[in-house]
Amino acid sequence: MKLILAIVSNDDSSAVSRSLTKEGFSVTKLATTGGFLMAGNTTFIAGVEDDKVDRVIELIAERSSRRTQVIPSTASMDVGIYSSFPVEVTVGGSTIFVLNIDRFEKV
Repeated sequence: MKLILAIVSNDDSSAVSRSLTKEGFSVTKLATTGGFLMAGNTTFIAGVEDDKVDRVIELIAERSSRRTQVIPSTASMDVGIYSSFPVEVTVGGSTIFVLNIDRFEKV
């Protein structure tokens, strides 16, 4: 058995959730925040049999996509002088961790 932790952009969260539950996977959703852009994410937690891991990853990948976004950035030019300019960053997609489970109980 494996534990899957999948961090997905909030923009893709609903589609991922619908896809996983439609295929019969039980998932727990946690609201999380990324450290770099401080943007909202959803972390999905699912315990699955070893032979189902690839299918879960496939479903998540199909419903979460990377895209570019322009965000404002501020740079200090001198003491007390700041300049704001746009920076293009890649957002979205998913980060997935698969962990071995020694024991699983549902009580």
